[in-house]
Amino acid sequence: MRADFFRRYRLWLLLGLSALVRLLIAASTELGNDEVYYINYALYPDLSHFDHPPMVGWFIQLFSLNLLFSSELFIRLGAVVAGTINTWLIFLTGKAVDDELTGWYAALLYTVSFYTFVISGIFMMPDAPQTFFWLLTLLFVLKALPPGPGSRTAGNWLLLAGMAGGLAILSKYTSVFLFAGIGLYMLIFDRRWLRMWQTYAAVAIAAVLFLPVVVWNFRYDFVSFSFHSDRVEVVKTVLRPDLFAAELGGQIFYNNPFVFALVAAGLIVFFRSRIQEGKEQVRLLVAIALPVILLFLGFSLFRRTLPHWTGPAYMTLMPLAAVYVRRFISDGKSGRLMPGVLKWGAGFLLVVLSLALLQIHQGWILNKGIETGSGKRLGIKDITLDLYGWNQLQSGFSEIYRADTTSGRMNRKSVIISQRWFPAANLDYYVARPLGISLLTLAEIERTHKYAWITQTRGGFKPGMDAYFFSSSYDFADPVPLYSEYFETTDKPDTIPVFRNRKLVMYHYVWRMHNLINLPPASHDGRDVVLKK
Repeated sequence: MRADFFRRYRLWLLLGLSALVRLLIAASTELGNDEVYYINYALYPDLSHFDHPPMVGWFIQLFSLNLLFSSELFIRLGAVVAGTINTWLIFLTGKAVDDELTGWYAALLYTVSFYTFVISGIFMMPDAPQTFFWLLTLLFVLKALPPGPGSRTAGNWLLLAGMAGGLAILSKYTSVFLFAGIGLYMLIFDRRWLRMWQTYAAVAIAAVLFLPVVVWNFRYDFVSFSFHSDRVEVVKTVLRPDLFAAELGGQIFYNNPFVFALVAAGLIVFFRSRIQEGKEQVRLLVAIALPVILLFLGFSLFRRTLPHWTGPAYMTLMPLAAVYVRRFISDGKSGRLMPGVLKWGAGFLLVVLSLALLQIHQGWILNKGIETGSGKRLGIKDITLDLYGWNQLQSGFSEIYRADTTSGRMNRKSVIISQRWFPAANLDYYVARPLGISLLTLAEIERTHKYAWITQTRGGFKPGMDAYFFSSSYDFADPVPLYSEYFETTDKPDTIPVFRNRKLVMYHYVWRMHNLINLPPASHDGRDVVLKK
């Protein structure tokens, strides 16, 4: 009886349990560097932004009720909701490729992948809306395949795919690979699609949706496109096998080694022509995903890339991996609801995620702390500190700020200055806005990104201004060589300790800079990009 209940309601149970786990993690973990930065997309909405199109900001606005609720949970709520719906969408995709059990296996694969469960399913980054609209586009095109070219139903599905695909590109530029992959499928496997007007109408719909991003970039000399082309442009001729190994290893880990192995096995049986179920649908999946994976692996031979850039491609191949489990593994062929290989994948995710959370909150693994006197780090660098200690910093600095403004040591209109978009965004969210202080950046746009615009929106720099500067033992920067030409004097820093599990793990340093005597050049305070409007 219990087995029948689970079999009948398994998908809903998976959706509910995965959503609950995501919500708990989202509510209990401080925001990362990227997440706090994207809050600015919601605070200062625009047709587009320096780093990415605007969709991630719209998601934050929607699910936080335009930042009426601004806690970590509500900032991340859009990612949690999208990730939960995506589990259902990947189920429908697997079902469209083969059968309902294949869809179930695809949903399990989606749930045990670090990229889809955590990176795009908990953290509020452009990947969250991108994966949602990517899967919608994929599902709509798959729906068009059974009727085939020339069918009115197929044409309607293509138009819907064009709309969803346009929204995917509004989420992240790499969604253009969706259209490239679909076009590749049509060119290689069935050119009859190219004789349908809906095919071109779908592209036109996507282009119209993307037009505001083009207008914004035209206004600012295509600064966003230039930034991203520089990130992937191959300009080196020396092969970098170390970067290739890092990219490949990252892809394996981000997608869970067990998911990666099943995807690879699915590709092997596909190229050996051993898959007959949903053959056309599988061809579409491979045409979209495989070129993306190979492209970024190729880039990594010459320059540094990020493994999550290929995350949507591996997500696209999960239904193929599900077909492999369903048709070529004994547990899948017998109809088991949780094949052994997926149990191992779930176990790997659970162990790594548990260790990561324990490290973030308790520091059990790498927590060697720092030297009390010098602040020198003991042991290897702990990247989990990016997600820890910001509330302690706010508490410590609020006492300093109240004492400074009460005594007159600092003006109540003093600002916080940062030289880079992170930790500027962290300081903005956790320190400046709660205390009603303006945060400005003072550096080139390549380092400050959207803060070049925000600095001007907040009034920019004025003669006589006082400012605070923050740094830490974890990511140290000295304001004296950076800003001595601008401010008349700079005091010695105060120190704010951060403890984790009763052990000192970081110092935050706070400098007071007095009397701005020289205004920054336009290229450093954002006036040049604003004046191009």
